[in-house]
Amino acid sequence: MADGDRSAELFARAAKVIPGGVNSPVRAFKSVGGTPYFVERAAGAYVWDVDGNKYIDYVQSYGASIVGHAHPKVVEAVTAAASLGTSFAAPTEREVLLAEAISGRVSGAEMVRLVNSGTEATMSALRVARAATGRDRVVAFAGCYHGHSDGLLASGGSGVATLGLPASAGVTSAAVADTVIARYNLVPALDKRVGAVIVEPVAANMGLVSPQPGFLEGLRAECDRVGALLIFDEVITGFRLAYGGATEFTGVTPDMWCFGKVIGGGLPLAAFAGRRDLMEQLAPVGAVYQAGTLSGNPLATAAGLAVLELLDRQSYSDLADRVRRFAGMVAGAAGPEVQIPVAGPLMGVFFGAETVVDYEGSGRSAASGRYAPMMHGLLERGVAIAPGAYEVMFPSLAHSESDFERTAEAFGVAAAIR
Repeated sequence: MADGDRSAELFARAAKVIPGGVNSPVRAFKSVGGTPYFVERAAGAYVWDVDGNKYIDYVQSYGASIVGHAHPKVVEAVTAAASLGTSFAAPTEREVLLAEAISGRVSGAEMVRLVNSGTEATMSALRVARAATGRDRVVAFAGCYHGHSDGLLASGGSGVATLGLPASAGVTSAAVADTVIARYNLVPALDKRVGAVIVEPVAANMGLVSPQPGFLEGLRAECDRVGALLIFDEVITGFRLAYGGATEFTGVTPDMWCFGKVIGGGLPLAAFAGRRDLMEQLAPVGAVYQAGTLSGNPLATAAGLAVLELLDRQSYSDLADRVRRFAGMVAGAAGPEVQIPVAGPLMGVFFGAETVVDYEGSGRSAASGRYAPMMHGLLERGVAIAPGAYEVMFPSLAHSESDFERTAEAFGVAAAIR
């Protein structure tokens, strides 16, 4: 690999004008050490940094680029849209088309509201849920990330269900007083103070942790028992796990969904969706206010539609089959102390012998200290994964069998680095 002088120079300049030198903490190398590489361009399965290094990229904009970077059809769609104007603050046809596409794929998602980020989607969905139920309390799960709105930045204790405490400076105790944190894969007993349960149907923010048999079904039943709403946060899993998202993948239907990443095709776009009676709580029809000048941006909707048009059911089946084989290759090369969990086309990395089923298990893997040297070892061999032990890998349709073979070989060396 070439040296990183240009990236180091840019990072030094960035640190003077951008807090921490990055515009999102997940881009920092704070937990793994070293200096972030600055990307110059990307195509398909690869990114090139400003120092001329080429990487097989499994970050893929944290899952947004399921068809690979700069897919010709996506670039063409965005270019055509940009030539007509970049923002109008007025309705456009593509907003309707994208909402129809989402609703048509996800059984039960009768209405859709487009927003700009996953944080907006989850925050707004909870506002609707509280209005619809007349209840303030929300149950979330340790290790699941639902954006950086105050009410969802709560951390749980070691109990099965504890009242949340602020997980960020600047978040008041009052902001999270109605947030209850439960243990993932353990169905909490709810009461009639709970308005909503929000969950990642496949947890992808604590490594990759799949729901154990009966967990999501149990949440559905418990919500029904007390009259609470079940919300699937599918900002990562939506239209990545399956053609119809996690509802198709798991067989469980929530009351509301939050989508992001894939539906924006790499541009800033997210959405929340739900039953008609719930979504009609929103202004201008109902009394729940939510707005955004750039919501349904014409460039983002063009990209999102182009991506969804590329993804038929066979695409998901083929990618899942390829990733399953790829995970076996990586596991075989990395050795028995490394686990490579798979859920559809998502992959994770854990260290240790125990199967990880919750945030505590993921934390023990991270505490091993093995992720950072492995990540840097992979970078040195031309493979890029996220700079954090709680992230997942995003193989895309653009990755070739040769990419997978080279990656497995790199894992064989990098996983042994201490």
